[in-house]
Amino acid sequence: MFETWFVQHIRDMRQKTKKEKLFNPFYAFIPILLGVAVIAYLFKQEFDPELFSTLKPNARMWGGILLAVFFMVNQNLAMTQRFKIIVGDKLSWLQVFRVNLLCEFTSAVTPSAVGGSSLIAVYLHKEGLKGGESTTIMIVNLFLDELFLTLICLATVLVFPAEVLFTNGTAFDTGVRVVFLSVLTAIAAWTLILYIALFHRAVWVKKMLIGLFSLPLLRRWKGKVEKLGDDLIESSHEISKRTPSFWLKCMAATAWGWCSRYLVVNALLLGFSQGGDHLLAFARQLVIWMTLVISPTPGGSGFGEYMFNVYYADFFPIAGTALIVAFIWRLITYYSYLIAGFSILPGWVNNNFRKEKKKTE
Repeated sequence: MFETWFVQHIRDMRQKTKKEKLFNPFYAFIPILLGVAVIAYLFKQEFDPELFSTLKPNARMWGGILLAVFFMVNQNLAMTQRFKIIVGDKLSWLQVFRVNLLCEFTSAVTPSAVGGSSLIAVYLHKEGLKGGESTTIMIVNLFLDELFLTLICLATVLVFPAEVLFTNGTAFDTGVRVVFLSVLTAIAAWTLILYIALFHRAVWVKKMLIGLFSLPLLRRWKGKVEKLGDDLIESSHEISKRTPSFWLKCMAATAWGWCSRYLVVNALLLGFSQGGDHLLAFARQLVIWMTLVISPTPGGSGFGEYMFNVYYADFFPIAGTALIVAFIWRLITYYSYLIAGFSILPGWVNNNFRKEKKKTE
């Protein structure tokens, strides 16, 4: 169902056997250029000369940055742990760690609505798992992520008043609120469908999806939905064998990973701001994350930096500070994956596709 331009690009590269160049690094630089351009533009608009006289590196700032890096390392360890819990001894720790980084890189170079989950099955299959096993793991990961996001966003909406969670009440903010609630509703509905399919009525869900995508406007995706339905049925059979303790471990790793990602902002606020409500800062991460889902840019690049400046500007007394922190935030949580993927993916793609080519010769 998730045929992305990135998947198509990988397939196109496989046809270029004469040049044997299976990776174009240009795609890794597009998000960086977008993000830096937005920050530079906003910084020019909000520049305050007082910023450079007051914002000087000190132990507190460096401590905040190191703590942010620590949380990001934890996020990767948690997601690697989740992969390991699901695959067991079928793959090594190095293999599941590599799969995690490749998925994060995919998320960084594709629009946010696509994400890295659409290629989990491809990466796992290339690491040695059977096609059915890879698909099951992809769907399990998707279900766990969507379930956690749904639960924590619902809790956030119940705890924080709208005028606090969504800042200043402008027309832009009203639009963000509508997007947040719309995306949350869509994710909650999709999570419910996955739950019913995986644990109760996979065949029923397949028939429902096929019926829905038989409508004239959706018919072009019917073939892909049929494949998704078959994958759900196969995954349901495999998942029925899992114990409650397995799901508890997976959900704990999921919560650990997502919370660690969001706590990066709290760590940076400790280092750069003079106070503020850190629980609210954590909650606003959810608002930003949900709005990034509709961003057409790779990994929400540019839009993420802008949203950070809007939703955390009130934590800093001097204009422009939020933009500097936004750049550090994206450097740790986003650009780092571009660098990691740029380092890993070319060799991984060439190695795996070269092996496949030799087998077919």
